[in-house]
Amino acid sequence: MVAGVAGVAGDVRPVRHVLVSRRLTVATVGGGERFRLTVLGTTDLHGNVFNWDYYRGVEYDDAVHNDIGVAKVATLIKAIRAERGADHCLTIDAGDTIQGTPLAYYYARVEPIGGAVVHPMATAMNAIGYDAAALGNHEFDYGLDLLRTFEQQCEHPLLAANAVDWETGTPIFPPWVIKTVQVPGCSPVRVGILGLVTPGVAIWDRAHVEGTVRFPGIVEQATVFVPRLREAGADVVIVSCHSGADTSSSYGTALPSPENASSLLAQEVPDIDAILVGHAHVEIPQRRVVNRITKKTVLLSEPACRGTRVSVMDLDLEKDDGRWQVTSSQATTLNSNTAPEDVEVAALIRPAHQKVLAYVNGVVGSSSQAMSAATSRYEDTAAMGFIGHVQARAVKAALAGSPEADTPVLSIVAPFNRAAAIPRGDVTVRDVAGLYLYDNTLVGITFTGAQVLAYLEFSAAYFRQVSGTGPFAPPDLTNAVTPTAPNGTPDYNDDVLSGLDAPLTYDIDIAEPVGSRITDLAYAGSPVAADDRFTIAVNSYRQSGGGGFPGVTTAPVVYDAQVEIRQLIIEWVTRHGTVDPSTFSATSWRLVSGGVPITITP
Repeated sequence: MVAGVAGVAGDVRPVRHVLVSRRLTVATVGGGERFRLTVLGTTDLHGNVFNWDYYRGVEYDDAVHNDIGVAKVATLIKAIRAERGADHCLTIDAGDTIQGTPLAYYYARVEPIGGAVVHPMATAMNAIGYDAAALGNHEFDYGLDLLRTFEQQCEHPLLAANAVDWETGTPIFPPWVIKTVQVPGCSPVRVGILGLVTPGVAIWDRAHVEGTVRFPGIVEQATVFVPRLREAGADVVIVSCHSGADTSSSYGTALPSPENASSLLAQEVPDIDAILVGHAHVEIPQRRVVNRITKKTVLLSEPACRGTRVSVMDLDLEKDDGRWQVTSSQATTLNSNTAPEDVEVAALIRPAHQKVLAYVNGVVGSSSQAMSAATSRYEDTAAMGFIGHVQARAVKAALAGSPEADTPVLSIVAPFNRAAAIPRGDVTVRDVAGLYLYDNTLVGITFTGAQVLAYLEFSAAYFRQVSGTGPFAPPDLTNAVTPTAPNGTPDYNDDVLSGLDAPLTYDIDIAEPVGSRITDLAYAGSPVAADDRFTIAVNSYRQSGGGGFPGVTTAPVVYDAQVEIRQLIIEWVTRHGTVDPSTFSATSWRLVSGGVPITITP
C-alpha cells in the first residue's frame, strides 16, 4: 500500500486523503534494481472541464483554439496509466484550478460550494485520482473560506510551502506530501511532492490575504523544505511549482522575490529531481536545468493551460547504497486535440455544465437602448466607453487608500468585435461578454503625459493618411486587416483612451503623417503636460507587450489582481441591473483633417 504523509511547519503528520496502491515492476540489471516512475502533470486548468466556450456557445474546434478541459485530460491520463501501468504513475497539478470560466465563477459566486454543493473541479479531479496539487494564485481569488471548502472536497492534498501564517510563518496548507510506494521484494520508494505558489498573490489578492497570509519567495522557501523532505525519507523530490520557468516579474520590484522562478529554483536549490511548472500558460515539453551546487540535471515540464496538454515526466530510478535515486529523466507533453472526452468524468460534471449554460444564457440586466460596437474602429462609441468605464472604475477602487488613490485614471480599450451589440431590453451574460472576446486580465500602470501622447500616436497608425473632410467610407480611412489586406492592422490594435472622473479629449488628424497626428490632448479641459501623471487601466495582453505599443512593458505596475476584464463587465451589469448607454456616450476623441471633423458614411 501507499502511505501518504504531509509536512506542516516541518513536522510529519498523517494525511486524511485516499491512499492508492502502487506496485512498481522492478528490473534487475547487472545486480542492481531499476524501474521507471512516470509523473503525469496538469496546470492552470482554470475551471475548464468540457471543451466548450461558454461565451460563444460553441466547442473549441477551429484552427485557432486548442481543445481544452479536464474531461479530455482524463482520457490522456488513463491512456498513459494503461500503457505504463497505473502502479508506475503519479498524477499532480500545478495550480490555478477554481477560477477562469463561468463554470468556476458560478460555483464561487452564484451557487457557492459547501454542503451538498461540490465544486465540479473537485469532482473531476477526484474521479481522475490526483495524488497532489499545488495552489495557484487564482485559488485565492474568492477568499480563504471558499478555498478551504474546496480543499475539504478534494481527495488529494493542496500544497503550498510558501503560503504562511502572517504572524508565525508556519505554512497554512501542507507544504509537502510523501507517497510511499511498496515494491515487492525491495525496499519501498518514497516520493516527496513539494508545492509552491508565486509570491505575486500578495499583490494580486491583497484584499483576501493581507494581514493573514504571507508569501515568501519560492527559492527561499524551497531551501528550507527540500532538505526536510529528504530528512523525512524522500528518495525522489518532485516540485509542483505555480511559477513560470523564465525568471521575471510582472510586478517589477514591488516584491523582493520573482513571480516566475521555476528555472531559478532548479538552478539554486539542491536535491530536486523534477519540477512541474505552472502559471505562465506556455508549453514546455522538456527543459533541463543544471543545479549550480550539485551539477545534477533537474527536469522541467509545463503543460500549457486549460487542459490543452498533459506533461509526462519519466524518471528512471536505480538502487544505490540501499536507496533509490534518479539516474536519468525525460519529459514530453500530450495534446488534448487527440483525445475524446472521458465518459465517466463528462457524465459526472454534465449536470453542473447544464446549470451553467442556463446561467450564461440567463438575463443579468437590461439596457435602455441598443449599444453597438460596429463603428467603434473609426468613431467614439458608448460600447467602448462602457468597457473603459468598467476597467477604470475597477482600478480606482482597488487603489483606494494607496499612494496612487488620487492619481487621475485613464482607460485603454480597443474594438475587439465589430458584431458585438447589447440589445435594448433584456441583456444576457453572453450579450455582455460578446463585447470582450478575449481572456485578458486587468492591469493598472502609471504613465506620464508624454507617454500618453506617445501611446496615442502609435495607435493612430491604424488610420491611413488622407486629406479632405470626406465623406469617406471606412475602408478608405483605415489600415485594417481585410481579405485583400491580410497584413493590415487588426482592429484590436486601434487603442483609444478615455478618462474616468474627468474627460480625456483629443483629435486624430489623419491628414498628418504617422507620429504627428494627436492634437488638442487635454484632461479635464486643460492641456496634458509632458510631466503630468496618470494611472492607466490596460489589458494584460497589451501590458505584456502585445502589439508592440510604447511604454507599457516598462511602466510601473500599481494593480494586477489578474481578474478577467470580461468577468468584470458581467459583474458590473449584474450589480447595477440597468445599462444606460447615454452614460458612456461622451465623445473623447474624433477624426479630423486639418483640424476639421471628417464625415464618414458606414
